[in-house]
Amino acid sequence: MKKRSFWLITVLMTVALLGVFVMQLYYIRESYKLKSQLFDEQVNQTLTSVVNKLQRRNVADHLNRKDAENKLKQLQDSRQRALDIKDLRQQYAQEAELRQAERENQIERYLNQQDSIIRVSYRAPNVITEREYTSLSSENGDKLDLQMDAIIDVKSLILKGYSMRTKPFTAPPKTFEFKSLQSLPDTLRYLVFDPRDGSPGFANVPKIPNDLQKKFQREDEIERKKLALKIAALGKDTFSYTRSSVVEDVSKELQETNIPIYKRINFSALGRLLEQELLANNISLVPAYRISLARKDSTIFMMASHVKGAFLPENTYKTPLFGNDIFRDPGMLFVSFPNKNSAIIANLSATLVSSIGLLLVLVFIFSYTLYAILKQKKLSEMKTDFINNMTHEFKTPVATIMIASEALRDPEVTADKARLKRLAGIIYDENVRLGSHIERVLSIARLEKGELKMENTEVDVNDLIVIVLDSMELQLQKRNAIINVHTDAENAVVYGDELHLSNVIYNLIDNANKYSSDTPEITITTRNAGKNLIIEIADKGIGMTKEQSKRIFDQFYRVPTGNLHDVKGFGLGLNYVQDIIKKLNGRIKVSSEKDKGTTFEISLPL
Repeated sequence: MKKRSFWLITVLMTVALLGVFVMQLYYIRESYKLKSQLFDEQVNQTLTSVVNKLQRRNVADHLNRKDAENKLKQLQDSRQRALDIKDLRQQYAQEAELRQAERENQIERYLNQQDSIIRVSYRAPNVITEREYTSLSSENGDKLDLQMDAIIDVKSLILKGYSMRTKPFTAPPKTFEFKSLQSLPDTLRYLVFDPRDGSPGFANVPKIPNDLQKKFQREDEIERKKLALKIAALGKDTFSYTRSSVVEDVSKELQETNIPIYKRINFSALGRLLEQELLANNISLVPAYRISLARKDSTIFMMASHVKGAFLPENTYKTPLFGNDIFRDPGMLFVSFPNKNSAIIANLSATLVSSIGLLLVLVFIFSYTLYAILKQKKLSEMKTDFINNMTHEFKTPVATIMIASEALRDPEVTADKARLKRLAGIIYDENVRLGSHIERVLSIARLEKGELKMENTEVDVNDLIVIVLDSMELQLQKRNAIINVHTDAENAVVYGDELHLSNVIYNLIDNANKYSSDTPEITITTRNAGKNLIIEIADKGIGMTKEQSKRIFDQFYRVPTGNLHDVKGFGLGLNYVQDIIKKLNGRIKVSSEKDKGTTFEISLPL
């Protein structure tokens, strides 16, 4: 990938990410404005509803109060009327008793007068009972056996007096006594004797004569009518009202200009009403509120748990309480939400979280894409280096073979058997070298595809290290390398492929030899650790930084050697080593320090 294209893609992705970020900020800002407008509309709607209900409640309170006053007055008047009627009836009863007493006196005078007349008109009149009357006035025609007592003047033989009584009836042992008019019968019976011939007879006197009875009835009727008129008069004067009259009275009261605003509002009811309406409009914030006069700055009532931040212009809403009043101060209701912004932001939490999540995803995608591009760029550079190195590595033996081949075409050279043998050896060595390079590349390809077959057997690593060192003797001697071998592992037998294990050890010793600027000093150690075999290959070469140590197992990566130009390779050796160790269920790690050397540690199961 060209450097210019890489930076162009990076700039385009950065611009795209910034564009998305700006769009997210714009979306959040617009969402905040929309939520704020919605909050303002909900609060204004709440205040309108509160004021309307407060006005209706004010009218309803007046109506209920007036209705209660009227009912109380009506009840008081009704009770007073009942008491007055009771007094009238008591007075009527008392007057009736007086009339009755007067009537009894009149009847008594009448009866005494009649009694006097009878006693003057008849001889020896006697009041008899109804039973005596019935006994004496027999209708069967029988004669009455009467006993008569007579008083006769002997000288003149003149009858001066007499009395008669029946024989069959015996008078009650107790003489009839006149106690009260109520005990008298309706008709009084007298047993009288005719003054002319002394014959007995009866005189009847009604207890109450018809004219007197009619007089009494007229008087009673007049008194009853008077009582009814008096009661009716009380009924006419009793207080009465209708709903329309109550409404008219309340309307007059509401138009009075002298009623102060605080007498028209129930402050506790206003607080509850405001809280209920806010909850009904999905506002759970607890507001601060105050009531002031509209025509002058005078606070009548205030409810604020936290005065700080309350009633600021940006978070305060106001509305007139009695906007229809013309002559009276309508009053103003101020409602403040000190935590308005935090509530709106909290309401935007879902939007913010989704926006931040989307932004993080975009950043992650951008970072991953940038990382992939950088990795591809580095991989492209390593592949370019690999191709260059491979070309150089292949070109050298090919050129050597070509030169040797041309020399063999010279008759003089072919005539010299020693030179011929030497040239043949060069061709063979270079051909082996070329085949080795090709085999290494093919092995890596087979490893990546999973086509590399391992022929695992029991391998003694201590012996394998000695064999590898013997095969590398010439190239180690060429640089006068110092080799220290410490095969301290008592049990060095592992289960693995001997060829690939030898290649692993070869690669590590070869790297230690190549990446030493002075005389190479290589230390090879084996030891047992539990059920594992540890192989350490350490050198005192140029070493690596931590960043380089993290990448040495990547394909095509080669550690920069500075002024050391004789290090050859494709950057495939350590990647091959790592893959082989993993296939053998082992682990490999590296520790290195710049200019002090590198140590590779391999752990294989026994």
